Amino acid sequence: MALMLVVGRRVIPAVLHYVAHTGSRELFRLALLALALGVAFIATEWFDVSFALGAFVAGMVLSESELSHRAAAETLPLRDAFAVLFFISVGMLFNPLVLIRQPFPLLLTVLVILVGTPLAVIIILRTLRQPWNTTLFIASGLAQIGEFSFILAALGIKMGVLDARGQDLILAPRSSPS
Repeated sequence: MALMLVVGRRVIPAVLHYVAHTGSRELFRLALLALALGVAFIATEWFDVSFALGAFVAGMVLSESELSHRAAAETLPLRDAFAVLFFISVGMLFNPLVLIRQPFPLLLTVLVILVGTPLAVIIILRTLRQPWNTTLFIASGLAQIGEFSFILAALGIKMGVLDARGQDLILAPRSSPS
């Protein structure tokens, strides 16, 4: 944690400022990519977390820089390419037989995602006396599973707390055509 605070708040912004002052967009993009992959690799090797979680930490570290808006704009093409690769890899993990072999657990999973989560959010936010428009907006936004869920599912399989059938149930609602 101390290493991330020191490097993330001091070293990485200093390196980005130095590279930004060269005036080369290509060098800035390359520096961003190298820093992001470097942080992800170090997190993986030193702290024994998944590369995906390391990349998440790298994104948090890069967002601390004053140049984070420029970094986001410069890496937009890379982000799109990685998003395509991500969804291709998720699609490759999807087992279409889950639709036939486990239709009821799959239906229950979809109901939890589309109904259970928003209902829990509505109950919590209304208990906290939030207005209906805010409550419904947040509840509808959370009626899905995000990419971070797949990272957690992979970690669950690695740690032995989730089996392949559970992963299939998580992937099916996300991978099936809407």
